[in-house]
Amino acid sequence: MKRYCLALDLVDDPLLIDQYRAHHQKVWPEIIKSIKDSGIRDMQIYHVSNRLFMIIEAEKRFSFEKKDKMDAHNPYVIKWEELMSQYQKKIPCSESGKKWILMEKIFNLN
Repeated sequence: MKRYCLALDLVDDPLLIDQYRAHHQKVWPEIIKSIKDSGIRDMQIYHVSNRLFMIIEAEKRFSFEKKDKMDAHNPYVIKWEELMSQYQKKIPCSESGKKWILMEKIFNLN
């Protein structure tokens, strides 16, 4: 298994943040399926203020490039991402077209 940690900011508006959180209490089954089909075995999103932190546990075969290609042809993922875009704000260092930013591990207790 591989672990990835990513960050993303939300638009700093309490109402929009509440709506974003509500959407994640009832993620569409097609989105869950696409996540699992890509080789992701566990995904968790944490929230503080307007910052999100995502932890992904994925099979060795998983790659972001492959997932991006799968998502580009999935109408449910496209619609979900359009819906989520109204709540999300790119971190200033993000590349063009990317929302979630892969974080670098800088400490490991073990």
